[in-house]
Amino acid sequence: MFKRLISFLFYLYFFYACTSSTNNYNGWKMYGGNGDNNHYASLTQVDTNNVHQLQLAWTYNTGDADTANHSQIQCNPIMVDGILYGTSPMMKLFALDAATGKQKWTFNPFDSFSANKRSFFILNNCRGVTYWNEGSDKRIFYTAGIDLYCINAADGKPVVSFGDNGKLDLHTGLGRDVSDKFITATSPGVIYKDVIIMGSRVDEGANAAPGHIRAFDVRTGKLRWVFHTIPQPGEFGYDTWEDAAAYKHIGGANVWSGFTLDEKRGIVFAPTGSASFDFYGGKRRGDNLFANSMLALDASTGKRIWHFQTIHHDTWDHDLSSPPALVTINKDGKKIDAIAFTTKTAFVFVLDRETGKPIYPVEERPVPQNTELEGEYLSPTQPYVLKPAPFSRQNITENDLNTLLPDSSYAAVKKQFDSYDKGNMFQPLSKRGTIVVPGLDGGGEWGGPAYDPETGILYVNANEQISILTMVDLKDDASKNETVLNAGERLYKTNCMTCHGAERQGGGNYPSLININKKYTATQLHDLISTGRRMMPAFTQLSEAEKQAVTAYVLDIHSVAQNKFVDSTKKEDPYLKMPYAITGYNWFVSKEGLPAIAPPWGTLNAIDLNTGEYVWHDTLGDHPYYAAKGIHTGSENYGGAVITKGGLLFIAATRDGHLRAFNKRNGKLLWEYKLPATAFATPATYEINGEQYIVIACGGGKLNTTSGDAYVAFKLPGK
Repeated sequence: MFKRLISFLFYLYFFYACTSSTNNYNGWKMYGGNGDNNHYASLTQVDTNNVHQLQLAWTYNTGDADTANHSQIQCNPIMVDGILYGTSPMMKLFALDAATGKQKWTFNPFDSFSANKRSFFILNNCRGVTYWNEGSDKRIFYTAGIDLYCINAADGKPVVSFGDNGKLDLHTGLGRDVSDKFITATSPGVIYKDVIIMGSRVDEGANAAPGHIRAFDVRTGKLRWVFHTIPQPGEFGYDTWEDAAAYKHIGGANVWSGFTLDEKRGIVFAPTGSASFDFYGGKRRGDNLFANSMLALDASTGKRIWHFQTIHHDTWDHDLSSPPALVTINKDGKKIDAIAFTTKTAFVFVLDRETGKPIYPVEERPVPQNTELEGEYLSPTQPYVLKPAPFSRQNITENDLNTLLPDSSYAAVKKQFDSYDKGNMFQPLSKRGTIVVPGLDGGGEWGGPAYDPETGILYVNANEQISILTMVDLKDDASKNETVLNAGERLYKTNCMTCHGAERQGGGNYPSLININKKYTATQLHDLISTGRRMMPAFTQLSEAEKQAVTAYVLDIHSVAQNKFVDSTKKEDPYLKMPYAITGYNWFVSKEGLPAIAPPWGTLNAIDLNTGEYVWHDTLGDHPYYAAKGIHTGSENYGGAVITKGGLLFIAATRDGHLRAFNKRNGKLLWEYKLPATAFATPATYEINGEQYIVIACGGGKLNTTSGDAYVAFKLPGK
């Protein structure tokens, strides 16, 4: 009898141990699914046996796609009390019946903006929203342009008691006057008790606002605390900046990818980006804390608990690209509460949640310092994760070049490869051109990893993409007899060339400006320079005369080209005067625009965090050119995966426009569906009225795909 009792108690313990970690994952109330940000749902109705029966349940069209300007939807919607909340290409917030897709209300931020600001917000991306409630007071927080909005979740009306009649300018609380600098937030904030903690997206050029982390009262919008990601005198980390006055001028080190909150411990985890200017650090010498760091902050006060810097003095734009997942791993017979996060450099960092100490070895390794850029001083070492192994290439040789290319294209790619500086993931940038591996959008991107709390397996979708960065000298000052054309060209190189290329040819995800005079008038382009749009910041640092000169240069306005350039209002901040710029965000591609390296170009990886070993690894998606030839290559991908207790992994993300379901245990493809537009977003899954739904935003627009305006939902038939 006693043995039976012991067996029964053991069974109860085993059952509880296997289920207690997943019993709070039955909905999708937050960006990333839940408070652990693990993209996991303990739903089982759709499983490996019936997933092939999934059918379209409903489609919601927002009606505001802008195909001419490649609008996007990157939103991971949330579902609360039967209502689904998401955003449209034009930044409208909406509420739908989660079972039918029927619209309940919409909120249009354009109604709150003066006419001269409207173009600023047309294509600004929003990756999610935040929900808070206290009794019948239910609110949605989301960012459109420079403002954080607080919206009544019941009727879509601004909560006028919050901030300035329902909105809060994100320039608030940054310490110095940055009112003329670009700032927004692409990822949602996170709420702890009665504060919403916000990050920001700022300019990546020299004129960037500081990326300080701020917490605001959820009821009033009042600033509650600030953490300086660029430390000020007397603060920890201040001595990692050689210039004692740098904090007054340098920007960046911002949390653009979002936060994860350990609510039980009251710790908020914040991944930061690089300091500005991204590609030259001569004006910010030193290790640059707290740029490129994972920060653990007291969520009540904003005080630093610990930090871990993943790159010292970043000059490769290797921001921390996603917030971590909260994980509990079994290592050496011990259960360890940790965080796991992926990086653009293809590392998986697993750190103790309370101390920040690595669970698996991380070592500082010597890296090249032989920079030719005057004033630059690179870190002699960088952190390398020894386990798990990198999930994409961190270096390439001639053997990695794409032999699927035609012979003449391969020869041209080989010649380019031989001419570039290369050989190390942290190869110094040069005027000859440097191969950056992984590329600027390579490795792990903003979709972030997914984690299964039952098995301890982390799932990572990765880009195998290579960038070529070429530094050029910038003309220091305007000459006395400079023409409007000369000034426009000089200012273009300083402010625009990084994205649009030396010859205005564009590159990567940035459009060409060739023949743009057929699309924009002088007035329209001048307004665009003043207000910004989508990934393009507002160039408020330019004077009126400078904006007119850039407009004349870009549009080839010959009638004023030879006029003398006169600007009596300009006062230059010496910290903003960079001696170098890059010629553009250029991918390493052939003359046909095909990847110069051999496939795979997108992968899906399963890593057991209990051992640090890979469970399986496979190619994700297809490139349309090679798919037509029957060659499975993988695809560049943006957006994350969803894991379910039913044994499934759902992911879209690839440029080929499919939503796919894989067996999470072995990576076998079980189901795929061609979407109405490419879905560069993370799906959501939830159960309502006894039926499980999978929803994905299909916005397209990125990678020259056709823009869309649809949210589509799937469920099993007859359910």
